[in-house]
Amino acid sequence: MFFAPYVSKHLLGYPRLLFDSMLTSIKLPIVIRAEINLVLVVVTALGLLSRLYGINFPKAVVFDEVYYGQFVSLYTKQVFFIDESGPPLGHMILAFGAYLGGFDGNFIWNRIGAEYSSNVPVWSLRLIPALAGSLCVPLCYLLVVELGYSHLTALGAALLFLMENSLIVQSRFMLLESVLIFFLLLAVVSYLRFHNAQSGSPVRLAWLVLTGVTCACAVGVKYMGLFTYFLLLGLAAVHTWQLIGDRALSNGVVLMQVVTRFLALVVLPLLLYLGFFYVHLNLLYRSGPHDQMMSSAFQASLEGGLARITQGQPLEVAYGSQVTLRSVSSKPIPCWLHSHKANYPIRQDLVVSSPPRPVRHGDVVQLLHGMTSRLLNTHDVAAPMSPHAQEVSGYIDFNVSMPAQNLWKVDIANREAEQDVWKTILSEVRLIHINTSAVLKLSGSSLPEWGYRQLEVVGDKIYKGYQPSGVWNVEEHRYGRSLEQRERELELHSPTHIDINRNLTFIAKFLELQWKMLTVKHEDSEHKYSSSPLEWITMNTNIAYCLDPLFQAQIHLIGNFVTWTLANLALAVYVLLFLSYLLRRRRKIEDIPEATWCQLLQAGVVCAGGWAVNYLPFFMMEKTLFLYHYLPALTFQILLIPVVLEHLHTHMLRWAPMTRLGLWIERSRTFAQGRKRLREPFQRKALLKTCFVECITLILLVSASTWDQRTLGPETV
Repeated sequence: MFFAPYVSKHLLGYPRLLFDSMLTSIKLPIVIRAEINLVLVVVTALGLLSRLYGINFPKAVVFDEVYYGQFVSLYTKQVFFIDESGPPLGHMILAFGAYLGGFDGNFIWNRIGAEYSSNVPVWSLRLIPALAGSLCVPLCYLLVVELGYSHLTALGAALLFLMENSLIVQSRFMLLESVLIFFLLLAVVSYLRFHNAQSGSPVRLAWLVLTGVTCACAVGVKYMGLFTYFLLLGLAAVHTWQLIGDRALSNGVVLMQVVTRFLALVVLPLLLYLGFFYVHLNLLYRSGPHDQMMSSAFQASLEGGLARITQGQPLEVAYGSQVTLRSVSSKPIPCWLHSHKANYPIRQDLVVSSPPRPVRHGDVVQLLHGMTSRLLNTHDVAAPMSPHAQEVSGYIDFNVSMPAQNLWKVDIANREAEQDVWKTILSEVRLIHINTSAVLKLSGSSLPEWGYRQLEVVGDKIYKGYQPSGVWNVEEHRYGRSLEQRERELELHSPTHIDINRNLTFIAKFLELQWKMLTVKHEDSEHKYSSSPLEWITMNTNIAYCLDPLFQAQIHLIGNFVTWTLANLALAVYVLLFLSYLLRRRRKIEDIPEATWCQLLQAGVVCAGGWAVNYLPFFMMEKTLFLYHYLPALTFQILLIPVVLEHLHTHMLRWAPMTRLGLWIERSRTFAQGRKRLREPFQRKALLKTCFVECITLILLVSASTWDQRTLGPETV
């Protein structure tokens, strides 16, 4: 028996009806509605015009372009370098601008004011900082709106930022402050949008993720970004604490919110920060001018430097090996253990550490100098420059009552990672003298003329803990077979053919590079245009960026006096308002609604707090400071001006016009009803003058009170 499927005629006609319905709907007019904030469009256009117009002038190196330009050239040539001033993202952004312009890196950045050659794309090099500075203008507008203030107030903030001379100048050259400020403002705007968005919205999560991304970018440009990042973390912690106390939310929802915020604001920025270094290290794979600041293992991973020398070396150090020992410490300069035929004044062979020239854990070895055939020795004799330590020498037997003491115990400091076998480049070893337990180390002192001003090597009997000056690693390594000096010399210069990979992992390279960036500092010197933090707020300093002797043109980094004065006044007024409200609220006197108090408090955290965290830390820094270091703090301080003005107008001056009207009427009654007698002509003139001034003030205040501040909102197009 077969069963044929039954299909209704109605079902057969359903696809056709659906198709006809789709055709009918397509014929309908398609309408797209969009809200365009014309004010935002205008301020963005003005920002682009003010920052981008004529950025290729002057066609000469301007101030710190001589500093950043060197790194751009090294990026272009993929040569490794270290910049202790900050992480690599900022340099990579500038290098991207150079890449867009086809820059080949061939320019000598050695003098401020040097004319750019024809192969340098000046416009392209300055493009990204100028774009970042331009986009800061609309971000100021959006930030004030997200704080809950009117569009007129937001417009005032954008215009103040737009017309600030110092911010315009700084964004028109190949410098990083405008890029840093852009990421700081975008991070704050993103977080405020996340906080103000409706709970459960997917857009809200996107704003949170963007906050983490931009915070990482800000820190990746300059370490100064950490200040605003910590401020946002503190604000997020307060909001999260309030969320935890909301009994309307279930435990699962609260846990999900806390985990999401932790991942977006802590884990994501950390991963991105690591990512910046990963890209940086992969781009810069060639040996460069800063190689010797790094460890031997790090140098061996770079193409064309130590890797070329150590290629094919044996991995394990054995008895009879010929090695060079380098101090792990690179302070004050990288040093290698070496000796020569010159002696100490007491006739013992001189052992020093000089730039350019480190078996199993616990073994006892002798170290023989390949050229002089003398054994490394120390004894209980004070070192010439460090009396508290022992002298180290290449022992010479002068038939005196001082036998050789040339046995050293090998102590591998990092054997947990590299095992008990002494390995070339990888192992960090301490050499401990058997007779006196002194550790072979650099003293940090230099020998006098008879020691060729080279660094002193001593035996330290009070050595404790891990000190880089007392740790050594093998850099060059050969398996020696001959006991004759001439044949040993030939072996030292002969190549080996054992190819062993010694590349460090990314994490190891990142940790070493980050540590060097944080600890290796160049000596700061006084600069003609250096300044102190106190000089910034009073505008008692400036920087001459460009002086053109031919056209007598000058470009100065100097602030707008009106803007800086208003910013300082706004900060002072805000502090007074905050303290006044705080004390009165403590006395149960509420002058303003709770919502207004929360709004004012949040604005203070963002604006006044942003100024404080980006300004006050400079008082504790021992480095050469310039006026441009103040620009991130100034940005947040400028935003406080319209915020304070709106609060004063809305909540403190709203009754002023009517009050002045009443006072004016009361004084006028002196003439109408004769309640007071004018005794002197001078009083009559003074009263008339006062009445005139009060009439003008009254008209202005009444006009201001009738102005609807929110008429400049988004226009529907």
